[in-house]
Amino acid sequence: MKKLLLTVGSLLLITSLVGCASMTQPTAQVDNTAGATPLPPYSGPKARIAVADFDVKAAKATFEIGSGLREMLVTVLINSSRFSVVERQALAAVMQEQELSVSGAAQGGSGPQRGQIKTADLVVTAAVTEFEPQASGGSAGIGGGGGVGSGILGGLLGASLNKAHMALDIRIVDTSTSEVLAATRVQGQASDVAGGFMAGFFGGFGLGVGLSGYANTPMEKAIRICITEAVRYISQAIPATYYKY
Repeated sequence: MKKLLLTVGSLLLITSLVGCASMTQPTAQVDNTAGATPLPPYSGPKARIAVADFDVKAAKATFEIGSGLREMLVTVLINSSRFSVVERQALAAVMQEQELSVSGAAQGGSGPQRGQIKTADLVVTAAVTEFEPQASGGSAGIGGGGGVGSGILGGLLGASLNKAHMALDIRIVDTSTSEVLAATRVQGQASDVAGGFMAGFFGGFGLGVGLSGYANTPMEKAIRICITEAVRYISQAIPATYYKY
């Protein structure tokens, strides 16, 4: 009789918890919400900058990840309307077109002109010092503790709590003097319940090269927070005299 009552009680508990799970769908929780706020609109003069290749120092990051993060930073810098970004990674291709234009092999009167390449007053450098797609974990519900019904509950509500974070060391360097004008560490952190609940939460916007595997995960949110905060810092740390274009 006692065993029967225990079994019935366990079934009622499972039914109750499943009903709660269907009514309250877990969503992502952002621990650092500052980066979720976009930069305010801007229409004033711009600062002319270049962005160096990222120095990857985090054990779980790769050169490809660093390249993808740099792409994202350049895009957000441009879209902030605060910066004129000169691209140095494509300089060899630009020079090739200029050489072709004056070689006599190109159509006359067409193509780029020499002596027009713009130089940057500032270079932004960044080092990826932390990159933790799953910094910590644990049980997000019941299940995994053993006992009657633990296997069923583990499958329904025992998804792990994933927490991700990353950090960038940012420096702003004057290209005339090589002086470091400002430096800081920015980080992004986010957590959510893993296992199906995250699908589509962040929408379908793309990530940089090497980062697509983190789409719709806490790491995507951590990356976006970190990049947004980096641009916010850069825009505030650059002295006003550099905003002149």
